[in-house]
Amino acid sequence: MGEYVEQARIVITHGGPSSFIMPLQIGKIPIVVPRQSRFNEHVNDHQLLFARAVKERYGNLIVVEDIETLGDVIRDYDKIAIGMHGSQLNNNKKFCTAVEKMAEDLIRERKK
Repeated sequence: MGEYVEQARIVITHGGPSSFIMPLQIGKIPIVVPRQSRFNEHVNDHQLLFARAVKERYGNLIVVEDIETLGDVIRDYDKIAIGMHGSQLNNNKKFCTAVEKMAEDLIRERKK
């Protein structure tokens, strides 16, 4: 899988962290299409909330919430991704700690 991701110009994943972390680790800016509860793709919108939070905090994901826009995002990928930094995640331990904290914060907020 890693070899395919390395060779790919554009990587599209769902919103599970395991899906988009690997492309980030090798310097790619993934297009993330979170599975959403309103389409019965998941039991809740945790993928959407998490992808939004990572995008906001790190600025290194392209999050597609409306599948109708995916074609435009793919076409305009180079313009959208310019200036984003996928290689920020080379420090895995630091990133994983930050992601874990974000997940815990989201869970705490959700329980309120």
